[in-house]
Amino acid sequence: MKLIERFANGRFAQPAALVMKVVCYFIIGFYILCTILSLMGRQTFFLHTKTGAFEQAIYAEESHDAHPSGMTVRTGDDIHVWTNENDQIDLTIQIGLSLLYAVQTVPMIFAYWFLSRVFSNTHKGRIFTRQNASYLLYFGLIQFSAAVFVPLLKLGICWLVNLVSDSRMSLSTGQDMLNMLIPGAAFMAAAYIIHEGVRLLNEADHTV
Repeated sequence: MKLIERFANGRFAQPAALVMKVVCYFIIGFYILCTILSLMGRQTFFLHTKTGAFEQAIYAEESHDAHPSGMTVRTGDDIHVWTNENDQIDLTIQIGLSLLYAVQTVPMIFAYWFLSRVFSNTHKGRIFTRQNASYLLYFGLIQFSAAVFVPLLKLGICWLVNLVSDSRMSLSTGQDMLNMLIPGAAFMAAAYIIHEGVRLLNEADHTV
C-alpha cells in the first residue's frame, strides 16, 4: 500500500503524465514517419518472381537479392506478391500496400492523440473529468474497432487490388486481434469508471 501511495501521489503522477504525453507524441510521429515510408515504397513483403522468391522485397528497389538498404516498414501481416507476365510489380500493388499500412496506422494516430489529451489533463491536475472519460472511451473504441474492422478492410483492399492488377497479392491478417481487443475493452471500462466517479462527485457536491 505504501508503494502504491508513493507512486499515486500528485508529485510523481503529474510529471509522469507529462512524460507519457511526450511519449504519445513520439508514437504519433513514428506512425506518421512509417506511413510516409510506406507511401515511398519502403514497405517489405514476400515477393514471388519467375527467377525466385525474396522474403524482404520492397517496391522502391529493383534488386531484391540483398536486404533492403535504409529504413523499411512492415504491417505485421503475411503479405505475398506475385509479379505480372513481364516479371514486374504493378503500381497498383504499391498503392494497395500503402493502403494496407495506412488503415492500420491512421486509427492509431487518432487513438494516441486522444490518449495524449488524458495525460495532458492529468499533468494539469484535471483528473476526474468527463473530458478524460470521453478521451479514454475514444481510445478504447478505436482500439476495439481497429481490432475487429481493420483486418476486414485489409482483406477488402487485397481483393480490390487483385481485381484490377496484373500482379497478384495474398494476405494473412488478424494475428494481433486479441492484443488490441483486450486493451480496448479495458480502456472503455476505465472510461466508464471515471464517468461514474464524476457523476457521483457531482451528486455529492449538489447534496452538500
